[in-house]
Amino acid sequence: MTDLASLPGLGPKSARWLHESGIHSLAQLQAIGAIRAYAMVSAQRPVSLNLLYALVGALEGRRWQDVAKQ
Repeated sequence: MTDLASLPGLGPKSARWLHESGIHSLAQLQAIGAIRAYAMVSAQRPVSLNLLYALVGALEGRRWQDVAKQ
């Protein structure tokens, strides 16, 4: 879970949500992709689109705010 929380745009809460949804590592997140990971987390709890932006940003090395603007 620690490596997920250290990704840009993701923090302890996002990492915990990913972990609770079965995503435990950066490699898993990369294999699953941002959209599927977002769907897995949102199936467990209500989340905003900011999580999707953060997931895309984390995988692309960008800030979630920049992703949201595009």
